[in-house]
Amino acid sequence: MARKPQSRGTCQYCGEETAKAGMSRHLEKCEKHAQIVQVAEAGNQPEETLWHIRVQDAYAKDFWLDLEMRGSATLEKLDAYLRAIWLECCGHLSQFTVGGWGGHEIGKARKADEIFRKAPDLLHLYDFGTTSETAIHVVGSRKGKATTKHPIALMSRNNMPERVCQTCGKPASYICMECLIEGDMDRNPYLCEEHAEDHPHTNYGDPTPLVNSPRVGMCGYEGPAEPPY
Repeated sequence: MARKPQSRGTCQYCGEETAKAGMSRHLEKCEKHAQIVQVAEAGNQPEETLWHIRVQDAYAKDFWLDLEMRGSATLEKLDAYLRAIWLECCGHLSQFTVGGWGGHEIGKARKADEIFRKAPDLLHLYDFGTTSETAIHVVGSRKGKATTKHPIALMSRNNMPERVCQTCGKPASYICMECLIEGDMDRNPYLCEEHAEDHPHTNYGDPTPLVNSPRVGMCGYEGPAEPPY
């Protein structure tokens, strides 16, 4: 069996594309990132611990983010960020845990410094009906000044995973919810723009545009899957 190609992503500083496994190393040597850090160090922001965290869907691991989070920021800020870039559809409840489902719940008012020093791995749960599970892992930290006024900076993000149309095999840009929900497990629910226009399934509405989020096809999620800042 052919090995599945490794997910690739793009550095948000220089635009270079690299494999998921190599992105942390790239960020360490990225000249554009280093320049931005140097400018920040000359600014008037307070010095603090800045945490590099790798966030990925617990199952669809082609969806991942590298974030730098201020140590003074609360988990509530991380929850809001994840909702904005990946998850929000219907205002569902969410929580952070250590130890996965049934593990120890971590209050959202807790600060990153307090949590990540003791627990480098968290699980974020969004929606306790059709649940999205997001694994959070501390890659490292640095002492310095934040590169943005915001509590979180997006450092890299996965490229949109490739999907192909069920009809013609061309790149897909839509998903049919009826094919996904009522089709068999091996049914390809994806459609190109041309075949989405005349697709006969309407029980769950028209085909939904694909966006760069692991929540596509879950509950009422339709995106836009854009960072909030």
